[in-house]
Amino acid sequence: MDYLQQPQAIEAKSFVIIGDIIKETRPDYRFASPLHEAVIKRVIHTTADFDWLDILWFSADALESLCTAIQQGCTLYTDTTMALSGINKTLLAQFGGEVRCYISDPRVVRRAKADGITRSMAAVDLALGEEGGKVFVFGNAPTALFRLLEHNMPVNGVVGVPVGFVGAAESKEALVASGLPGIAARGRKGGSNVAAAIVNALLYSLREAQ
Repeated sequence: MDYLQQPQAIEAKSFVIIGDIIKETRPDYRFASPLHEAVIKRVIHTTADFDWLDILWFSADALESLCTAIQQGCTLYTDTTMALSGINKTLLAQFGGEVRCYISDPRVVRRAKADGITRSMAAVDLALGEEGGKVFVFGNAPTALFRLLEHNMPVNGVVGVPVGFVGAAESKEALVASGLPGIAARGRKGGSNVAAAIVNALLYSLREAQ
């Protein structure tokens, strides 16, 4: 049986197919910029779901703010170890940045229990107390996104794509209304894999631009 076996060739072919399907099914669709295109196509590549053409929302300053933060060596904070695992940490480190997930940190476990809140919320509290530039990457926990917005503190950017039925859509609409530089998945869809894909799309685009 003849089939592609090299990972890079498989990925390249996948993106060709994605582009062809968009042209065939959405001939009038226009991407706002090459970076906007790169992010959406990588999310489609990750999920095989073309709904992302319509449901992925970007604030006017999201892409510029997120890319600048990465280039300045910011810290990314994720709400799950899955999102942390999916982000290209080697490439992020080349820009001087790192990614952290505090969901299982003993300080977070203690605070969540003492205050009667989720660990995702306590992890946000811990992250906001640290120095340096911050980008929050949420793919699973609406409570984390709500908590960040409750603090009303300036951050370098937010990738807000929690998936689910309880509070997920509402938390992302709150991000849309917040004025923070952010990318949001409107509605119920999302996930840690989507969150990581968005970050990786930015990293790969920045690498290519060097």
